[in-house]
Amino acid sequence: MALLLASNAHAQVNKVDDVKKMLETQNKDTVAWTYSGILTLGGNEGFLHNWAAGGEVASVNINGLFSGSLIYLNHRHIWSNNLDLAYGLNYAYSTAFIPHKTDDRIDFTSKYGMQLDTSKFFFTSLFNFRSQFSHAYDYTLPDWQHKPTSKFLSPGYFTLALGMEYRKGSDISIFLSPLAARLTVADKNYTSVSPQGAYGIDYGKTTRMELGAYFSGRYGIDISKNMSFKTRLDLYSNYLAKNKKDSVGNIIKHDNPGNIDILWDNIFAYRVSKFFSFTVAATFIYDNDIPYSTTYVDQSGNTVKKTEPGMNLGWWQIKQILTFGFEYKF
Repeated sequence: MALLLASNAHAQVNKVDDVKKMLETQNKDTVAWTYSGILTLGGNEGFLHNWAAGGEVASVNINGLFSGSLIYLNHRHIWSNNLDLAYGLNYAYSTAFIPHKTDDRIDFTSKYGMQLDTSKFFFTSLFNFRSQFSHAYDYTLPDWQHKPTSKFLSPGYFTLALGMEYRKGSDISIFLSPLAARLTVADKNYTSVSPQGAYGIDYGKTTRMELGAYFSGRYGIDISKNMSFKTRLDLYSNYLAKNKKDSVGNIIKHDNPGNIDILWDNIFAYRVSKFFSFTVAATFIYDNDIPYSTTYVDQSGNTVKKTEPGMNLGWWQIKQILTFGFEYKF
């Protein structure tokens, strides 16, 4: 708000569509605020009684998705902000309507760039923050209520990078940084559960600092008047990565700069009417610091094999959400 009030008196607030041409090949000199975004709220409900085919007696599922951007143009300078939020809950009779989380995400990116002459290249600094809203659990465990796997800021990822960005209009952004610092934070309650620590943080500690190379590419397109697609790919390589060893020198975790962290986001939206849409969102994450185990230890200390679907996908973190519901686009 302070930046908004202090901005040039001639600045205007516009939808992105109104100023796209200002950022095209001619990179027209201008001062303006631009914004765009999509808010989707959806859900479904079901009830069965004496239903021959069987099924969940009663269930309710609700979820929300927000993806927005705010951009400030000032001649050769550009300040862009992107915020992605998601949250979903499922209530079912078979689980006493205790809510089970189906989606949870906070992802904020802010970039400040200075244009090089009249080209499409910008010298850019980037800040990114990723975390979640509430506690998460592995619902496949019999005592899941007592074993939260994560919460807000556990983990929390902070990335600060300097590099070059290529921009074509407001639809294409390619950022590459050879110098990017990442800070991972988490509560001791999570890093002290296993001797290997958690989220890449050593046992009993609360932070981990990395220094590496960072790539972030974004692309958005209006396929038609009622259809749009957005994708984003983030890659991070830690220069400081190395194998972890125990007290006697045995390797307990293999790691090196070649273990690249991957985050790939995709959102496809089809507007059925003015305020209703069909949305499919898919996120793929690979992080060497978040291993996947096909077994768990029960309350009696026995090792039990998991029976959940998708076990063959290994260490990949995959989230897919399909929503039909209210949409507000601005």
